[in-house]
Order: sequence, then C-alpha cells, then structure tokens
Amino acid sequence: MYERYIKRMLDVVISIVCLVVLSPVLLLIALAIKIDSKGPVLFKQKRAGKGKVLFDIYKFRTMSIDAPKDVATNDLRGAKSFITRVGKVLRVTSLDELPQLINILKGEMALIGPRPALWNQYDLLQWRDKFKANDVRPGLSGWAQVNGRDYLSRDLEQKAHRDGEYAQNISFWFDLKCVLLTLVKVVNRQGIVEGRESKSYPIEGGEEKR
Repeated sequence: MYERYIKRMLDVVISIVCLVVLSPVLLLIALAIKIDSKGPVLFKQKRAGKGKVLFDIYKFRTMSIDAPKDVATNDLRGAKSFITRVGKVLRVTSLDELPQLINILKGEMALIGPRPALWNQYDLLQWRDKFKANDVRPGLSGWAQVNGRDYLSRDLEQKAHRDGEYAQNISFWFDLKCVLLTLVKVVNRQGIVEGRESKSYPIEGGEEKR
C-alpha cells in the first residue's frame, strides 16, 4: 500500500512544497552560478532509472564547462580543478541536488531510493540487478548513501547490496530513517570524496558524490 500509492503521493506533495518554499534560494543559486562562471545554470546527465530506463537527471552546475561529462566526480582525477567557487559551496551543502525535485515530480525519481547510476556504470547496474535494486525508482538520497556515501561506491557489490536491502524493505519508517540520516550526513559533511589526485581521467565513470 505504502510503496504503491502513499510513497508517490508524498514525493509529489513534498517536492511541490519544497520548490515553492525554496524558490528564492533556487533563484539566488542560479544567479550566483551565472555570475561565477560561464555556462548553463543546470547540468544534465544520463542516468539509469527504474527498470534501467534512461533519463536526464538535473543538478545545479558545479563544474566548469570543460569538465568531462560522463565521469563521476569521485572517479575523476583532478576533480577539484574543475569545481567552480560557487560549485564548491553547493557540493559541500548538497544544494546542487535540489533541481532533482523536478525529476521527482516527473516520476523519474523518488525522495528516497538507490541513487541513479550513470548510464555507463555497467558493473553497478549488474550488481543492482542481482539484488533487485533496479526494480524501484532511484532517489534523491538512499540507504547506501547514509551508509558510506562516496566511500561505499568503491565497493560496488556492497553498495548494490545496501540498495537491494532498501528495495526489498520499503516502508514509511525506513524512508523516514533515511531522511533523518541524510540530514545528519549533510550537516556533518560526511562521506564526500572529490575525485583523485591526477588530472587524467578514465573513460567510464561511476556513481556521483551522492
């Protein structure tokens, strides 16, 4: 009952309320990005959604326009050299994720669920198939994110296992627990990895910072 009806209803209501209440903040962030660096305010990237259906995820742009497009930040060598001044603040506070409220309204994401993998993160998607984590909508935050965030993405099997635990045990209380733990992680700035040291980078990337 909760997973099929109530969860989606809550996602829609909460997303609309957040977009309305935070609209002044969103406008200020957009203005700061435009003043700080060249390029669009929003960054779009192909991600795998429920059933591995691809969609465009939205984020506030935190990197310069010459940064690699389909490489996760925690796998990107020399990532800090691409991050803008405003982007650094947005990433530390996780405010860059707010545009995903639009993805939630469109039905592509949920507030809580496995973080959507990059379209080319084939290993993670295969592990998620094993644990049935690809059978649910991806989320703004999730069980894996509050149990390791970027560091857990180095162990794809463990990450997919956590995602599978969530997919098999969805409930209001589990979602609430993830929300509260997410707030703690964001406030304490835990589990963030901003790339590797060298500026060279791999062709295929992994999961993003969250």
